[in-house]
Amino acid sequence: MENIDQEELKKDGKFISVYNGLFPPGSRLRKVMNYLIIPLASLAVIYLLFDNVVMNLITRHGSEFPLPEITGYQLADAEHLLDLEGLGIEVTSEEYQVDVDEGIVLSQYPGAGTKVKSGRIIKAVISGGQKSVEVPPLAGFSVRQAKLNIEGSGLTLGDIAWTFSDSLPERVVVFSYPSSGTQIPAGSQVNLMVNRGRLSGIVFMPRLVGQTLDDAKMMLEGIGLKVGLIKYIRDEKYLPETVLEQSVEEAAELEVGEEIDLIVSTTE
Repeated sequence: MENIDQEELKKDGKFISVYNGLFPPGSRLRKVMNYLIIPLASLAVIYLLFDNVVMNLITRHGSEFPLPEITGYQLADAEHLLDLEGLGIEVTSEEYQVDVDEGIVLSQYPGAGTKVKSGRIIKAVISGGQKSVEVPPLAGFSVRQAKLNIEGSGLTLGDIAWTFSDSLPERVVVFSYPSSGTQIPAGSQVNLMVNRGRLSGIVFMPRLVGQTLDDAKMMLEGIGLKVGLIKYIRDEKYLPETVLEQSVEEAAELEVGEEIDLIVSTTE
């Protein structure tokens, strides 16, 4: 230790000797060094320490990491994934998607892989699932107005079939199928049964396959036909009480009052 201390003292002595040689005590240069150069050098050192150490701590410089992918995740799972990284999430909007389940993240901002820091709020757009809309009132409207009502509700006009009615003007809608007030997926077709004129004794067979039993009955009764035998067949590919077959083919001419037999699906 003594040798080390002596070596240090020798070094200090040499430094002082050189310093005094370059800047003699009482000289003008010595005063400049004491009152200007040394304080400026000290400030420079303090600045460098602050910029490289303190500011790094404040801004967490170097703690950036790639943002994980959250699109395709359920919202709760995305929240959990981001929470593990010290990030938050904000749902900015919801979009209806026919083929995407409700609550699935559709897009994120910033995108996956973007360098972020803990505490960042990630914005997300999620799926609202398949939007359902209500079939609007259509009976009593002209075909043109019914089409406008259908499209205004986010639906599309399907088939137009003809019937005879004594109680309504010619070329107005007698009823629709699905019927007014029914909730169906947005973009679905709504079919119309339109009055051809006064009842003449001859009617045309509508297409019942694919309709619910209730709608099929309504269609038959609306044109003066009757429901005959109903046979149930187990078929899990269809919703219960969906018409699978009809005894008379579509567009066939029939007399008012004839009975139509139906085959209907059941899951039991």
